[in-house]
Amino acid sequence: MQRSISRLFGLFAVLCSFVVSAQGTLSIEQAIELALAQDPRIAEKQAFVRKAQGLLQEAEGSGGLRYSVDSFVAVANGVDGGFYEDGESSCSNNCEPRDDLYDLDDGLSLWGGLTFSIIKPLSTFGRLESYQNAAKNNILIKQQDVYLQRDEVALQVVRAYYGYLTARDSRFLLEDTLKRLSGALELVEGWLEDGEGNASQTDKFALQSGIGLVDSFLAEAKRVELVAMAGLQFLTGRDETVIELVDSRLRPLPMPQESLDQWIELAIANRPEFKQVEAGLAARRALVQAKRADKKPIVFAGVAGSLAYAPGRDTLDNPYITDPFNHAAISPLIGMRWQWEAGAQPARVVQAQADLDALVHKASFARAGIPFQVREEYYAMQARYQSIQSMKSSSRAARRWMIAAYADFEAGLEQADKILTALQVYVLAYSDYLKAVNEFNNHISRLRSVSGVFQ
Repeated sequence: MQRSISRLFGLFAVLCSFVVSAQGTLSIEQAIELALAQDPRIAEKQAFVRKAQGLLQEAEGSGGLRYSVDSFVAVANGVDGGFYEDGESSCSNNCEPRDDLYDLDDGLSLWGGLTFSIIKPLSTFGRLESYQNAAKNNILIKQQDVYLQRDEVALQVVRAYYGYLTARDSRFLLEDTLKRLSGALELVEGWLEDGEGNASQTDKFALQSGIGLVDSFLAEAKRVELVAMAGLQFLTGRDETVIELVDSRLRPLPMPQESLDQWIELAIANRPEFKQVEAGLAARRALVQAKRADKKPIVFAGVAGSLAYAPGRDTLDNPYITDPFNHAAISPLIGMRWQWEAGAQPARVVQAQADLDALVHKASFARAGIPFQVREEYYAMQARYQSIQSMKSSSRAARRWMIAAYADFEAGLEQADKILTALQVYVLAYSDYLKAVNEFNNHISRLRSVSGVFQ
């Protein structure tokens, strides 16, 4: 009951997020929720979980009652009389058995039959238990695949979200730069036309060249912006032409306070791959035991019987002769089935053991490789954080330089190439700042992902 209530609250929260995001701006958290709620790749992984659960049900059901029923309705030749010649029931003078099996002198008769068995395995010498254990661990593996897919989807949303903000801010930067260059070009053209100022044709050509380059960069920024928005629309299922985001500008996320050792501890405790490896090793060991148990018998008990009735034939109740047309037989039983292949069965054990050994080596690599992934993302995050601080100061100084150079140019104190140089430095510095912020935010998300705490 408590689980059902929690699921209802969870569904309600998702629905609320749909309503909020449909009516207003979209935050990164809402975008991730929308993507996780509708991404078919997650549903695909969840279907594999249900399949694994079905395999467990099959393994558990194999230890229950096994039913076998065959029935039929047919036609047989009729028989009147007894066992001896001319249908006599007892032997007097002529003691020859009758031999009119294929004659139809007594007509035809309906013939109905039923054979059945109800069997319950008593012992499989660990075979069923091993398969059940392997099936249980297989469910754990598939469940972790769902978590991994959710992480992948969430990271794709993060890349699209911050990628769009980066491209949009780059477009704003280039549009502002283009506006300033166009204004400077108008001034130069006016000065050249009126014969005033210190402008020259060289200044005009330089400004025109700069405008062409900025136009090219602006077209590329618009392309990246459109692609990122299309990706965000695809991942979240939103159909607006442009999704309004909560963030008006690209800003760096707060710097995580955990140390590297703490991140590694989180990864060891929470990474789905560790849980998959543990479950995989348990499943492989169980399969090895099951393959070894294949050479052992199955002990079973149950009930089996056979019934047949042909109303057009007289019944012969002789204990030494079984009448396939009219009889009834039923009995409890206990038995043992022993099947093995002397050449193939050991080979299957070798294959299962080899799969187990391979997984052991993979587990060893995972234990070393996952902490390396954490270190890689942690150091990259630290480096990008330092880049942000440096490029922020650099871009601010470059902007002051650009404004001062532009003001001097308007006052006729500087040449056009000075504006171009200042604008170029400002654009490069601020572009690098935006790139560093985008990568920093993505590194934080990836660090949380490789530590197993992103979702």
